[in-house]
Amino acid sequence: MKAICTRLAESGFVAFAPDLYHGKVTDSIPEAERLGGALDANQAQAKAEITDATAFLGERAGQDPHDLAVIGFSLGAYYALQLAAAHPGQIRSAVIFYGTGGGDWSNSKAAYLGHFADNDEFEPRANVDHLEESLRRAGRPVTFHRYPDTGHWFFEPDRAQAYNQAAARLAWDRTLEFLK
Repeated sequence: MKAICTRLAESGFVAFAPDLYHGKVTDSIPEAERLGGALDANQAQAKAEITDATAFLGERAGQDPHDLAVIGFSLGAYYALQLAAAHPGQIRSAVIFYGTGGGDWSNSKAAYLGHFADNDEFEPRANVDHLEESLRRAGRPVTFHRYPDTGHWFFEPDRAQAYNQAAARLAWDRTLEFLK
């Protein structure tokens, strides 16, 4: 996430990522699932920390604090979606990578961009289709892309078994264009 914030900054954006795991990191799927489960078990705290991070970023962005974007990856996509719905006056854009979630999008004012793997064992196509449909029903602008011959984590170069350079480059270019 630090590298993504650096890339965003190099592209002219102010970026900030809260550490929802409080310094804990892993490169194993079982441990990531354990950490994610612990985060989900304490959603109220995670959402409060994300809200605080949004306020922090808004104060430091040097621009309209009601013109922010949120980006979420995998489990983080759920929290990005929830933030956009819970804080419609602040979040104008939401970008999600291979993650979904349910919710009420009727108060959201955000436009949505989604990047999804064609073969994702963690995020079934039905979930992606349902999210896209529910955002459209709520009247939100939504563009979802599906990347052929990719799996979960296709955007992340530190996940060598899943990383797809061509798809990652295209997703990045689309994200930057969307955020402008």
